Amino acid sequence: MRLYQGKIPIISAELVRTLINEGDIEVTDQEEVEKDVEAVLKEYLRVERLIDEEAKDRLSKMGMSYSDFSKVKKMVAKQKGFGIGEDAISYLVSQIIECFMHSAHVEEVFSDDPTLNVKMRSVLRKHMSVDEDVDREVREKMKNIVEGTREWEIEYEKRKEEIKKKLKLT
Repeated sequence: MRLYQGKIPIISAELVRTLINEGDIEVTDQEEVEKDVEAVLKEYLRVERLIDEEAKDRLSKMGMSYSDFSKVKKMVAKQKGFGIGEDAISYLVSQIIECFMHSAHVEEVFSDDPTLNVKMRSVLRKHMSVDEDVDREVREKMKNIVEGTREWEIEYEKRKEEIKKKLKLT
């Protein structure tokens, strides 16, 4: 699961539109509520970058290999109460619900947290699972190259970047 900067406006609009259309929230200004959600998503990316930097610093200070980056990043995120990986969606949902409770543009929240959670989770999962879709598309185009070879690795990264640019993810 990964959140891309380029997907933030799309996710925000779909999420707010879904909740309004299904009667879960009532807003005074839909565009402003979308901006509120965008702010939550952008802040998530900002904090994630800070956690990445702190994890890199710890690796360096401890003389650890970059292969331990993921483990150290999870540790830093846990210490800060920040959700990454599979926990990212749960973390984002709770942050967005909190945003709704404090937003001047959300008139009323009619649904309970578990209901909002299910609806928001499906929208977030759909847009944050893009990596799996990109991987599938890249692999379809590389059937003529033997996986695991150096040539395959280079071509995989090249095609992955091309597809991400096409989808406006980078």
